[in-house]
Amino acid sequence: MPLAVKICGLSTRETLEVALDAGADMVGFVFFPASPRHVGLGVARELGRQAKGRALKVALTVDADNATLENCIEAVQPQLLQLHGSESVARVRDIKQTFGLPVMKALAVATADDLAGLAGYAAVADRILFDARAPKDATRPGGLGVPFDWRLLEHINLSIPFMVGGGLNPGNVAEAIRVTGAGGVDVSSGVESAPGVKDPDLIRAFIRTARAAHSVQAVSHA
Repeated sequence: MPLAVKICGLSTRETLEVALDAGADMVGFVFFPASPRHVGLGVARELGRQAKGRALKVALTVDADNATLENCIEAVQPQLLQLHGSESVARVRDIKQTFGLPVMKALAVATADDLAGLAGYAAVADRILFDARAPKDATRPGGLGVPFDWRLLEHINLSIPFMVGGGLNPGNVAEAIRVTGAGGVDVSSGVESAPGVKDPDLIRAFIRTARAAHSVQAVSHA
């Protein structure tokens, strides 16, 4: 299986173009005002048009109500909804049924206990994203640049695809792929020069390094 590389939190035409040109499989747009990566509906509409047919578009929301989800979907026309809050299994199922779009549920991980609810989410979501758990005093989930212990995923057995995120960057993504065997990697702050400001060179380096690491992994398991 080819590796899915997702560049999340894109908010300008220029950096989106870099990600698309570099071969990102997924491009993520954040609809969460507390995040420095938040995009308004007008900008999202432009970026959605730019990415159309070139990568899978992902709309990220945090505990959003149906009206917010509807606006995001109308603007960016995503192929995947990323639910990055504390949405329950029932809420994930409800969103899938209501909007008819595939759903990726993000699970915040710090210890093995955080995986207790995995089976429930895996039964209703189309994909799981394992992200680092934010510190207790954080004002938002994700995008905080700190990895979790990837060894927690070494023996994960899921019937749906999963991705790893949280603190990934060009310097550690190869190790994350090696340890977890994940079918996808997700990066946001790890390719930024400042919060919310994507760095073109880091985007290219991340995608290049991830692809190379996955190739090595595939050969070693052949």
